[in-house]
Amino acid sequence: MKVLLVDDDPDLLAVTAFALQQAGFLVVKAGDGVAALETFERESPDLAVLDINMPRMNGFELASRLRQKSRIPLIMLTVRSEEDDVLRALGLGADDYLTKPFSPKILIARIRALLRRSEQDKDTALKVGQLELRIDDLSLEGLGDASVRLTPLEARLLQLLLANAGRTVVTERILTHVWGNRAGGNRQLLKQLVHRLRQKIESDPKAPRLLRTVPNAGYVLDPAQSAGSVENDDYEDG
Repeated sequence: MKVLLVDDDPDLLAVTAFALQQAGFLVVKAGDGVAALETFERESPDLAVLDINMPRMNGFELASRLRQKSRIPLIMLTVRSEEDDVLRALGLGADDYLTKPFSPKILIARIRALLRRSEQDKDTALKVGQLELRIDDLSLEGLGDASVRLTPLEARLLQLLLANAGRTVVTERILTHVWGNRAGGNRQLLKQLVHRLRQKIESDPKAPRLLRTVPNAGYVLDPAQSAGSVENDDYEDG
């Protein structure tokens, strides 16, 4: 598997690349976002690890550019742990994030988990009623004339909810499915993910009927958009 590693710190770039190579990955490197785009076009990597704070083109813009070209897994690296940075990265389509300083072993574990998940998601589709979720190209059909484009995290959330259509899926199970068995996801990130998804799939995101909150439990997807009581998303679940 080929990994694109992008960081403007040459020492960190060298150390991280060495660790990935020792773990069996083929590594291609870039020191800034502009060089990373050129390397991406030339090397066609299977996954990219992107620093956020870089000259010429920061990691946010680079992630956005890569998402326009490819659905490969993206991991964002940042020295800042502010929630806004994490939410912005995930909103642009990043699959995971790590805050510097980080353990190369943790990065390797995250990379392997994302690559396994990416392989499992290839060429799969899930259809319930009029809704059809296509994991291979991250799209949702059945809500109108045009398909809805999704980020990888939005697609994984919908995948679980569609597989349990009409039934409440508890928060803990969603966190594990979307982010894996680790601390990468939390309830606040999930609420933000649900909010972004509602902007794409609900006719009125402020009064959701398709993707509803179940207070103190989790979420439920109703493909039939049946009428019923609508809950808001301002709650703390247990």
